[in-house]
Amino acid sequence: MPSLPAPPAPLLVLGLLLLGARAARGAGPEPPALPIRSEKEPLPVRGSAGCSFGGKVYALDETWHPDLGEPFGVMRCVLCACEAPQWGRRGRGPGRVSCKNIKPECPALTCGQPFQLPGHCCQTCPQERSNPRQQTPGLTFEYPRDPEHRSYSDRGEPGAEEDRARADGHSDFVALLTGPRSQAVARARVSLLRSSLRFSISYQRLARPSRVRFSDSTGSVLFEHPAVPTQDGLVCGVWRAVPRLSLRLLRAEQLHVALVTPTHPSGEVWGPLIRHRALAAETFSAILTLEDSQKQGIGGIALLTLSDTEDSLHFLLLFRGLLEPKNGALAQVPVKLQILHQEQLLRELQANVSAQDPGFAEVLPNLTVQEMDWLVLGELQMALERAGGPELRISGHMAARQSCDVLQSVLCGADALIPVQTGAAGSASLELLGNGSLIYQIQVVGTSSEVITMTLETKPQRRDERTVLCHMTGLQTGGHMAVGVCSGIGARGAHMLLQNELFLNVGTKDFPEGELRGHVAALPYSGHSARHDTLPVPLAGALVLPRVQSQAAGHAWLSLDTHCHLHYEVLLAGLGGSEQGTVTAHLLGPPGMPGPRRLLKGFYGPEAQGVVKDLEPELLRHLAQGTASLLITTKGSPRGELRGQVHIANQCQVGGLRLAAVGAEGARARLPGAPHALAAVLPSSPAGPAPDAPAPAKPGGLGRPRDPNMCFFEGQQRPHGARWAPNYDPLCSLCTCQRNKMGETCQGCQGAGTLERAAILMVTGAGGLQVPGGTPSYPPLA
Repeated sequence: MPSLPAPPAPLLVLGLLLLGARAARGAGPEPPALPIRSEKEPLPVRGSAGCSFGGKVYALDETWHPDLGEPFGVMRCVLCACEAPQWGRRGRGPGRVSCKNIKPECPALTCGQPFQLPGHCCQTCPQERSNPRQQTPGLTFEYPRDPEHRSYSDRGEPGAEEDRARADGHSDFVALLTGPRSQAVARARVSLLRSSLRFSISYQRLARPSRVRFSDSTGSVLFEHPAVPTQDGLVCGVWRAVPRLSLRLLRAEQLHVALVTPTHPSGEVWGPLIRHRALAAETFSAILTLEDSQKQGIGGIALLTLSDTEDSLHFLLLFRGLLEPKNGALAQVPVKLQILHQEQLLRELQANVSAQDPGFAEVLPNLTVQEMDWLVLGELQMALERAGGPELRISGHMAARQSCDVLQSVLCGADALIPVQTGAAGSASLELLGNGSLIYQIQVVGTSSEVITMTLETKPQRRDERTVLCHMTGLQTGGHMAVGVCSGIGARGAHMLLQNELFLNVGTKDFPEGELRGHVAALPYSGHSARHDTLPVPLAGALVLPRVQSQAAGHAWLSLDTHCHLHYEVLLAGLGGSEQGTVTAHLLGPPGMPGPRRLLKGFYGPEAQGVVKDLEPELLRHLAQGTASLLITTKGSPRGELRGQVHIANQCQVGGLRLAAVGAEGARARLPGAPHALAAVLPSSPAGPAPDAPAPAKPGGLGRPRDPNMCFFEGQQRPHGARWAPNYDPLCSLCTCQRNKMGETCQGCQGAGTLERAAILMVTGAGGLQVPGGTPSYPPLA
């Protein structure tokens, strides 16, 4: 007999609120447990088990708090579960949604003044928040919540991370990477932004990796990217235009990531990507490697964050290889965790973990002032071992989370505590080091008077109550540039910085409280090296001729690649009203001078990026001479709202052509990975074999001939359907091996149109794949 359709979600929950309390007074089953765990089961598809509720799909036995939307929000005192159908086989057919009111089941409290924590149904006593004996080890990851910052608080709410990801197309995943023949340990953090995967991989005890590889659970390679470290022990990259099948594997936690090294061409360390809510709050991290042992395939990672209301450290620990499952072994294995400073034991706790899925969450309550200082300095060590077991121990130092993102801020008059309209602008680039020091570079242009203060601050509760974390010194002659280091922001300041909760304020003689102010925020990694190599170009109304008294400001990164294509990225702040609707960016010569004027992009909102492949020779000369201008126009200021002066040293002949031989060495020195790129576009070796000659053996393949049904490119054979970012252009090209076609398609950067070119000629006869001249051949670009 078919089941009756479930009532609409809002009616079901509102009815529960009216009737559930009375029903809950009677005896009944215990409410389901709420473990904080990664969502390891793929979402049910049509015909499989699962429940549909409120427009979402849940797996069998999954529990959740229903979200009724505004103005009700998430109902924390209502718990719903997806139960297996009572008819038919378990795991077949739709499940049944069951909801209950859990407020009557809250425990009785003995304290005099219980209070309500945001995001909780039951009240709690003050001392319970920091008493580890009253917590159940290994079951919860309690998120710090700040009621003054709703966006941050929402990220910590159960279910809110998924809602936020669906709202802006963004979600985070993490992977622990180990290998059975290596002592190396790596940590991969992947962010899905619309259809692109942006990854940051930090590693220890590993030689420099050559490639990053994504594959499915069977080992089939889905995508490869050259490993270009931005700093020691950190690899960054972007997988653009991810296919739908790979996205489904990612969301089902069946996508694996691996680091390939010259000694391990099949991958030295690897692991599956999992989604976990702890990633939303993570501000500190640790990689744990094996101590004093030659065993391999053992390691762990820790995700840590500070509470917003007290000096407690919340963490999630994932590890592999430390517990060797045996037949008849206990389901729960006791482990011992120690916190040390210079080999001196500070804290110790024990927890029971599962040998099949090792990992647990815990809280270190009431950190001392000294422990907080050691934390931000990277001097606290975390060590984990099996309690009473073999002498296997993994350990690592806790430090501020490494990332490929860029900390930056656009300072404008509209965001000042008392908004001003002077046409001034500020641009800041910041970098948080592993020892807690903050390097800053701040540019200020067009202020009405001399700059007297530059400060890093928290959000003020009142206009006259400002908490200053750092006074920026090092103001250079002329008062337009400040470069220095803040070494005393502390663990709390580092935590707030990585949670995008700090601001920069610039005071002048005319406006001592602040003429410019900007929000410090992390800009997601995009693959553009200009962010890391150069300072952004400030965009100010004061630089427009005639001067525009604008409240807005902006900054932009611009660079030329080895093909003389112009890459640009523009960020704006302070635009409001009608100006927010239509914005255009133009590149032109000196103001007031005749010459070409190139429209880069018309866009909505505060940011734009793209690539121009056929820039005019005159504009290329202006870029080389430093006389080029980037002009931002709006509906309210069609002749120019903001302007910045651009200087890019180059010896390009014309846009769309490769760098001249004279400028090749300069590009080689400037751009990461440029030797590989220049090897592809400026071959210096003699011409390769003629089309009729037999194909040479694959390098490193011990004389093995090429497979005629595979693509041979950049020294590697790739099967039909393989996708990879080529060494010659990892930023803007994505190649696919297609059998029985005359060419291979490489797509260019998103946002600038699609660039298609016959990267290699493929012949599926006995000769295999032939590349005339030994290098890829490029037809004229459209």
